[in-house]
Amino acid sequence: MPLPSTKLPTIKAIRAYSMGGAAAKIRGQGGGDYHDQGKDHWIDDHIATPMSKYKEYEQSRQSFGLNVLGTLVVEVEASDGTTGFAISTAGQVGCFIVEKHLNRFVEGKRVDQIKLIHDQMINATLFYSGGGGVVINTISCVDLALWDLYGKVIGLPVYKILGGAVRDEIHFYATGARPDLAQKMGFIGGKMPTHWSSAFGDEGIEKDVAMLADMRGRVGDDFWLMFDCWMSQDVNYATKMAHAAAPYKLKWMEECFPAADVESYRELKKNMPKGMLMTTGEHTGNLSAFKELSDAGVDILQPDVGWCGGITSLQEIAALAKAHGQLVVPHGSSVYSHHAVITFTNTPFSEFLMTAPKADHLRPQFDPILVGEPVPEGGIITAEQLDKPGFGVELNRDCPLERPYTH
Repeated sequence: MPLPSTKLPTIKAIRAYSMGGAAAKIRGQGGGDYHDQGKDHWIDDHIATPMSKYKEYEQSRQSFGLNVLGTLVVEVEASDGTTGFAISTAGQVGCFIVEKHLNRFVEGKRVDQIKLIHDQMINATLFYSGGGGVVINTISCVDLALWDLYGKVIGLPVYKILGGAVRDEIHFYATGARPDLAQKMGFIGGKMPTHWSSAFGDEGIEKDVAMLADMRGRVGDDFWLMFDCWMSQDVNYATKMAHAAAPYKLKWMEECFPAADVESYRELKKNMPKGMLMTTGEHTGNLSAFKELSDAGVDILQPDVGWCGGITSLQEIAALAKAHGQLVVPHGSSVYSHHAVITFTNTPFSEFLMTAPKADHLRPQFDPILVGEPVPEGGIITAEQLDKPGFGVELNRDCPLERPYTH
């Protein structure tokens, strides 16, 4: 039976580790920073970005530093010896923030005081967080580690602590270069990265729509196809692309603009073909910013639970979306998303990121750092697969983890 709050242990230690990224001796480790992959990976192959306008940074996202941060691992230890952990993308920068700043809000608290700790971390970092970025990534990782610890202390999976599942299984679409292969694996849809940005004008639109047309011919009319535009467009370009893509039943256009460019989202929503959805949110880092996107008419909010403030923030974002009749479908994040979305009534499906280099087989998103990370079977993960305490995974301590700071 769960312990009464007066019997719950306190948190005696928090530790931060990094792996991969520019500061590491070994690069291309994957893990929490799934962009930190080796050569010849679809995730780095001429994908449209805000840097596409510069010839020297057009081909590879790693060339402009997408993988410099690496993985952050936060581990919290309770006074009874139980440990919880989580991973995100913040690397050694995040380690410094945890060990030299956030530790004071964590150590000594009871393991169930997650919301108090979260609020203190958010408010204490406002002067240098800017409401997002690597600071919020770090706070997210701490928050997730605390939920993992709490679940392990009381012997329950996180989704049951959050109120329990509202469905028996989660259905997934796949993000990757080969929606046709994802269809054969049982996914409900496939999201492709666009390869050309507004810097390439009409020719870029023609090339990406040709890719869409080819894929539509491979998968048939009923399989979902979506575009991930990764902040690489302007309103005119996005509008023209949406209308060019409409005959091929494009389900949505995702993240056409930077997170703060709310007016562009508002304008695009007015201009899009009826029935096509506008989605964004993975690089948005606070509730106020999500409210602005919601007010602008974004159909699906897509926070990343490792970048938006953790599950504590994700619950607030889901409630905001629900109040406006919108969906919340988090960006990737594996078990950290699974345990949340299975409790949300406005998340009818979720995202699985294909991290295999050719997107031709299933690989755990955060491989190799998590032990026991589930992958969809036939495009589905069941509630039963999530029934271990905490997030149900363990840390692979054979990975080259470094603790660059202590306190």
